[in-house]
Formats: sequence, structure tokens, C-alpha cells
Amino acid sequence: MSATSDTTETTGGPSLPQRRRLVTEIPGPRSRELMARKTAAVAAGVGSVMPVFARRAGGGVVEDVDGNSLIDFGSGIAVTSVGNSAEAVVRRATAQLEQFTHTCAMVTPYESYVEVCEELARLTPGDHRKKSILVNSGAEAVENAVKIARYHTRRQAVVVFDHGYHGRTNLTMALTAKNMPYKHGFGPFAPEVYRVPMAYPYRWPGGAENCAEEAAAQVVEQITRQVGAENTAAIVVEPILGEGGFIVPARGFLPRIAEFAREHGIVFVADEIQSGFCRTGQWFASEDEGLVPDLVTTAKGIAGGLPLAAVTGRAEIMDAAHSGGLGGTYGGNPVACAAALGAIETMRELDLPARARHIGEILLPRLAELAAKHPVIGDVRGRGAMVAVELVRPGTKEPDPAATAKVAAACHAEGLLVLTTGTYGNVVRFLPPLVIGDDLLHEGLDILDHALTTL
Repeated sequence: MSATSDTTETTGGPSLPQRRRLVTEIPGPRSRELMARKTAAVAAGVGSVMPVFARRAGGGVVEDVDGNSLIDFGSGIAVTSVGNSAEAVVRRATAQLEQFTHTCAMVTPYESYVEVCEELARLTPGDHRKKSILVNSGAEAVENAVKIARYHTRRQAVVVFDHGYHGRTNLTMALTAKNMPYKHGFGPFAPEVYRVPMAYPYRWPGGAENCAEEAAAQVVEQITRQVGAENTAAIVVEPILGEGGFIVPARGFLPRIAEFAREHGIVFVADEIQSGFCRTGQWFASEDEGLVPDLVTTAKGIAGGLPLAAVTGRAEIMDAAHSGGLGGTYGGNPVACAAALGAIETMRELDLPARARHIGEILLPRLAELAAKHPVIGDVRGRGAMVAVELVRPGTKEPDPAATAKVAAACHAEGLLVLTTGTYGNVVRFLPPLVIGDDLLHEGLDILDHALTTL
């Protein structure tokens, strides 16, 4: 079989043709061989979205070990926003590798750790004085945000939201809403975690037009009556929900929650791990409604594919914990810090917030057209290059995870890498690299259209 479509490469790194190219079935023989080895050597709990093994990646494509070139609408779950091998990331990380790989920032610190924290102070919302800590993963960032908020407030309770996702560690599993696959069988979980409603316009019982006001009122009522504002250390929320289904909270909801937090001395934490670093058309999704969080957690897109995460926030909150109370052996690894500085350099030079807005201007209208054509699409939502469709049984709002799985499988078979998500397993999400070419975007949407048609 053979299918190709040429496009223009928009990023540095290795020379990799920016085209879809299928030379074997998906998966091919080499990928099947490697999958057999994986099954024998890797724990069964580590799944794979696509049963193909990557050999090279860059721009908007991933090339597998059989020579197939796939259109990338996943970015390694919003990680490779600047591409899989952006020139500045490779250059800076390579230079750091030649100097040293590790000293531990808590033993002998290095300049790049400080530089990343300075950049985070400049880029995150608000003009107040900020400080940061660097860690390894999004879950670790969220855990540290909770630690810091508890120390600062001398309170214990943490409030989170329906459909929220914050990680796979014990505390962050407690913060996460969805049972399967994230929490099932792994309890007991950390205490003093309380869940409140999310303003989910498509599914709000009172209708989308009443969603923000009614949901905010319920949240305030539940915190006040069931938790006690005076007991609440932090409210942790994703400005756009990721694993919960790319839910964009009804406009006005988040500002009201932030106001309530401010009135009661509660630390308002924006989990920007999936939505941050240009993904939604701004540096951070919080900016869309002028939110200025007390703490911001970041990871994923921060370092061009290397493991790095951060908590950034008001200096007086970040300084609350005693010396030695924060940190970790690998937190702020020098190679990852160098990569982060390269990623931020690339985001500025290519104006990736504007590029994300352009991607949204391609995806959203086209997906709206597909929704009019295919009644299985119940909702189209998102901002910038963080966009999704929710699939339902036609004529209802009943989630259809089976149809969602079939659509994703059909896309995969034709060389389009897409991810599913959502509390009900019925959302197809689109997270293309921000350096992807327009031709690949349009071709990917054609493949999605065909998959929906065959469904």
C-alpha cells in the first residue's frame, strides 16, 4: 500500500520529509516484532495508543521503524509543541551534555536552573513578584503546589473538580476524577480532598447559558457548607480540562472561583500542565479570562520533550516552606533546563502563540462542518491547538465510547495519530505540534472525515 502527501517542514532538527507515507499496514512487521518484545519485557500496565514504534520524528510527522510516516495530532500528549527535535532545543541540550549531566541543584546549583525560573516569572500571568521550583513531572509539580499551599495557609483541605486530571501519584490520583484507568485498584488515596462541580457547558443540566452562574454558586455552596472555606488550603483547577475531555469551562466561572479563593485566603492553583506554553493561543490558558493564579503548575511543553516541570507563584507563598522542604535529586536537571531555554527561545522566535491561534482557525471551523455532516459529533470545543470533538449516539447526548474507539482506530490505520480522552471515553482530541504545516492539518482532517463516514 502507498499513500503520500508532501508538505513543508517548519522546524529545525533532522531532515525529515513532512508528508504522510504508508508503505506497510499499521502496524508493520518490525513494529509487531518489537511489540512482542515489549509484551515480554514491559509491565502490562504500560499501554500504547498506537502499536507502532517510532524511529524519527519532527515537524508534524512521526516515522515508524517500518518506514511509515504518520501525521502527528498528539505531540506526545502536548509535549513536543516546538517539534520533536527543534534546533534550539537540540543545540542547547547538546552543549549542556558536553559540560555535565548532573550535579543536583540542591548540592551545587547551576545558572540554567535560575534562568528557567526567571523565564517562568516573566511568562506566567501577573506582574507580581514570583519564584519557582523545578521538578520532574506534572504530577510532582501538583504535589508540590499542594505542599506549598498547605504550608502557607496552615490548612489541609484541597478542592478539585469533576472531570479533572492531575496525575498518577497517590495524592494526584486522589485529586483526579476519573477512575479507569487512573485510579482503579490503587487506593486508598490521600485524605482531605473534596470534589466540586465543573462548569461543563455541553452537559450542564440547566443549559449552557446558565452554566457559569449555577456551577459557581454550587461550588461556593459546597466549599462553604461541606468543607469550610477556613479549612481550605487550595483550589486546584485546569483552565481547560485535559484528560476530562478538553472541557472549556463556561465563561465567567473561573474568575468567580478565583475571586472566592481570594476573599477567603485560599491559594488558587492553575494546573497549566497540558494547556500551557502557547498551546491555546496564549502563553497560558489562564490569560483568556484575565486570571492571575496564586500558583501555576507547568510541565509537558516546557522543555521540548525532556522531563521538566515547575511550580511558579507569588513569592510570599513560594517562600513559605522551610529551607530543604522542597526539591528532589533530579529536579531541574541541567540538560532539561537547557532544553527548556531552547524551547522558550523557539516559542518566541516562531511566535507560537500566534501559530496556535492559526491552527485553531483551521481546526475549529472544519470540525464544525464535520459536526453538521456527522450527527455522531455532539460537541466541538477548545482553543488554539487544544481542540476536541465529543462523540455521542446521534440524537442524544449519550456518550459513545465504542464509536470513539472505532474512529481513532480508523485514523490510525490511515496514518493519522490521534488521541482519545474524556471521563466517558468519548472524546477525540487534537494536539498537533505547533510547528506542523497547514497541508498536514488539512490532510489529517480529511482522514478524520473519512473515518467518521465509514463509521
